Amino acid sequence: MKKKIDIGARIVLGLILLVFGLNKFLQFMPMPEMPEAAGALMGAFMETGYIMPMIAIVEVVTGILLLAGLFVPLALVLLAPLSLNIILFHIFLDPSGIAAGLIVFVLNVYLLFAYLDRYKPILRPK
Repeated sequence: MKKKIDIGARIVLGLILLVFGLNKFLQFMPMPEMPEAAGALMGAFMETGYIMPMIAIVEVVTGILLLAGLFVPLALVLLAPLSLNIILFHIFLDPSGIAAGLIVFVLNVYLLFAYLDRYKPILRPK
């Protein structure tokens, strides 16, 4: 049963990442209105010219890896800082949009623990 839950969580997370990552390139979903501080930060990210494409690439690549079941532990580690920043962005700047970010964060943490045995060799001191 746990294996089915892990696969389901991996697929749901992969789909969310793929859709939202592709949306950053293709803009098929409108950007919701944000509070002033959140909009300012997003504007600054867009002004850099590289932050938003980098985030989109990480989302698309990790989404594809999760959906394909390839390099899942690596994909989850790559996603961890991004999912933490998504949830913190919504906690501090845009609480009304927290639902999707919370789902991504919770699924990422759940799957990191589900694959914990794969991380044990790198978590041993010396």
